[in-house]
Order: sequence, then structure tokens, then C-alpha cells
Amino acid sequence: MSELVTFGETMLRYTPPPGERLETADDLSVDVGGAESNVAVAASRLGGDTAWLSKLVDTPLGRRIKRTLGAQGVTTDIVWSDEGRQGVYYFEPGGEPRGSDVYYDRTDAAITTATPAELATRRIDAANCFYTSGITPALSETLADTTATLLGNAQAAGTTTVFDVNYRSKLWSPEVARETLSGLLPSVDVLFVAARDAETVFGRTAAPQAVGQEFKETYGHDIVVVTHGEHGAVAVTEAGAVEQPAFDAETIDPVGTGDAFVGGFLAQYLAEGSIEGALEYGAATAALKRTLDGDMALVSPAEVAAVIGGDNGLTR
Repeated sequence: MSELVTFGETMLRYTPPPGERLETADDLSVDVGGAESNVAVAASRLGGDTAWLSKLVDTPLGRRIKRTLGAQGVTTDIVWSDEGRQGVYYFEPGGEPRGSDVYYDRTDAAITTATPAELATRRIDAANCFYTSGITPALSETLADTTATLLGNAQAAGTTTVFDVNYRSKLWSPEVARETLSGLLPSVDVLFVAARDAETVFGRTAAPQAVGQEFKETYGHDIVVVTHGEHGAVAVTEAGAVEQPAFDAETIDPVGTGDAFVGGFLAQYLAEGSIEGALEYGAATAALKRTLDGDMALVSPAEVAAVIGGDNGLTR
């Protein structure tokens, strides 16, 4: 069975060429992306044994997602549905001052009806880690219940549960998110939360290390990793706090950077068990992802090692 199992929605992403608007573009590139599958791909590319569980509509669109993730070494265990649809989103990249924007078209996606009884939960129970994010329970009441059940059962089975708050304002309000997530967090062993999400959803405005300690004391997490963009990340554990600065990167596409961080962190943590090493690996993976188009961190261990070692120049 896989070391890391993830569960969540994966969508097709349509993107116009740089500098073009969706309303005028004649060509759109097609990519595959979703928080949980992005984490699985990053960890797989870095040597992890990963699996992704989900529910997809049985059409060429759903099969494209399965093929794409399988090509990156991720085991896919999918519930195929004749009902619902394939969720998609549109990403319109833009520089300052316009900025980029995202438009979701995911209502009634097949995954919104997924229940634990349908899913290959044996994979979760046998894994070292189970990961999902706050995007998943935001998609439907059914998925909120499913997420709670999967986290609780995984923890009871001795699987380390990992959760990223990953707040999306286009999916739910801070108040609804706080109510739902507060019920899930006691079943989480390792929590990832962006400093901005800690403030927006939970009203926590202290310095990142203090925020991590607050979450740990409130919900009983073993590890809390608070990310704060260009300022890096801090992990709070029983042994204390560990800080990790961000690595410089030229941003080609920022989408999926947080997922790359989590995937890199978990790949190294599962391999070595060191918080310091996992933070460094996560930060390097996130920096590399920013240089790549699309949602997924298609990186290699050698590239991550080069970033960590400061040797990321041109290879001759």
C-alpha cells in the first residue's frame, strides 16, 4: 500500500496565452489540477509512494485526469460515476496592476456526492499518511461529512492525518469555514495553515510561531506548519519551533505553490522524519513550482537538492 494517500477533487484547467483575456482568446491550454492530487504528484516526483482517491464522471474528461496523474507515478483509485459532471476552472494570468483571476465551473461535479462507503478506505488505513484539504469539505455537505469520517477513521487506524486549511473565498464564507473546520481539526495530526487563512478564517493575528502554538494547544495537533509567503514557514512541535526562509524564485505561475510545499514536505518527512529537512524540502519544491506553468510541481529530487544547495544555475 502507498505511504501517502490523498482524497479530493481534481479539475481540468483552461488558460489563455499570457496577456490575453478569456473573453477574446482563441486558444486555451488544458491542464489538470487539484490540491490533493497536486500534493500526491509532488510527493511522487520526489520519490514517494502515493495514491489519490476521488470520484470522477466516466467521460473522456474524467479519464484524462486519471491518465495525467498516473503518468506522474500516482496510483489512482477512482469511483466512476454516470451522474454529475467534470469540474473545470479557468485561470486568467495577469501581471500587476491587473493581477490574475480564477473562474470556477464545478457545480454538481461527481465528487460532491462521494461517500466513505464508495471509496477505497483500506488504502487510507494502511498508509503512513492521509492528506486532504479545506477545499474538499467546502464543496458539499456530503463531502463535509465524508471528510470528517475519513479523518476520524484514519486517525483511529493509526494513520497520520494531514490537513491544509487552504481557504477559498469563492467556495464559502469565513464564518461557515470556521464552523466546519473547527469540527474537523481535532482529527488532524499535522496541520498546514497559511498565516492569511489563520487570520481570515480563525481571527488569529499573532506572529506565525504564536499562531502555530495556538492551533496546537487548541486542537491537539502534533505538528503545525504556518506558511507566510515570501517570509517562509515555521513548524511548531512539542520540541519547539523551526523556521524556514523561502527560496527566491522567478514566478511564471503561482498556482499550486502551497500544494508543492506540502508535497515536498511530506515526501521528505516520510523518508527521513526530520522537521528541519522537510521544511527545507517543501520550501525548495514550492520555489521550483513557481517557475512552471500549470498546477503540478513537475520537479525532480536533483532540482530540489540544487535549490537547497544554492546551485540552481544553468547546467552546461
